[in-house]
Amino acid sequence: MKVVCCLEPGRVAVLDRPDPVPAGDDDVVLRIRRVGVCGTDLHIVAGKHPYLEYPRVLGHELAGEVVAAPAGGRLSIGDPVYVNPYIACGTCHACRRGRPNCCMSIGVLGVHRDGGMGEYLALPARNVFKAEGISLDDAATVEFLAIGAHAVSRSGLGSQDRVLVVGAGPIGLGVALFAGLRGAPVTMMDMNTGRLAFCKDALGVPETVMAGPEAAAALASLTGGDMFDVVFDATGNPKSMEAAFGLVAHTGTYVMVGIVRTDLSFSDPEFHKREMRLLASRNALAEDFETVLAAMQAGKVPVSRLVTHRCGLDAVPTQIARWTDPASGTIKAMVSL
Repeated sequence: MKVVCCLEPGRVAVLDRPDPVPAGDDDVVLRIRRVGVCGTDLHIVAGKHPYLEYPRVLGHELAGEVVAAPAGGRLSIGDPVYVNPYIACGTCHACRRGRPNCCMSIGVLGVHRDGGMGEYLALPARNVFKAEGISLDDAATVEFLAIGAHAVSRSGLGSQDRVLVVGAGPIGLGVALFAGLRGAPVTMMDMNTGRLAFCKDALGVPETVMAGPEAAAALASLTGGDMFDVVFDATGNPKSMEAAFGLVAHTGTYVMVGIVRTDLSFSDPEFHKREMRLLASRNALAEDFETVLAAMQAGKVPVSRLVTHRCGLDAVPTQIARWTDPASGTIKAMVSL
């Protein structure tokens, strides 16, 4: 079968690999039909991901069809499915506490182990779910949207909370979408005017602010100087992540959704005087996937607007550099097989 592999930073190639076979009695084999291209994939290609060794087959936003499954299980040959790409051990402290998203020996497809950007994939049946009532495109976007849904769930925000999302990439868009579905007023901040226009047009985000030297004053003006009850940073940019501490209201919550390969610093007096909550948000839980599925089934997720670019498997090595260019207007690229 063909797979797309990042051989080393900056080198992506289509390779031939043996077709997968089930590693155990509980494994299923999928024919992959859609693969969403994530910021994680782009960070891997750029050499910026903190948890990865090369070479690595890309791809963890996956939709496909079952071609082999355990007899008598909940999955049948031909079922359209989406994938939870977080392969957890089930026995470590985090897993025992019901938090497999931060399993101590987690194996995320396309990061810690080879991903699904290829023609077939074998993986445990517990990580595969029927894509009932949604399209294959929808199914391939469930995972990245679940990351946003998880961050919103972690924050505990309600409809009375004023929300700021910093970073209007796909993850930030997911955060804004699910914060908005909770009834919270959302402001989006980014450096890309096209992304901000998309937030208003496609997601109905009521307020947008251009990032830059004047941003803090603009945000203060929007909030009467109070700033925001819940701030999410989805930039993966250290300077942005540090600056966002100053955008949180007194008694507010700061959720770091992005991740960087460096230490971060902040003013402890400012942190304490706000009695701020600081949270990390990693991956997603099964209930977050279910939240996204239900929203899709209810017609509340504009996937047709989110998917802006497409190509086939063979074209990925040449197209992936283009998708990183802000001028391309890429929101979500999708590989179709």
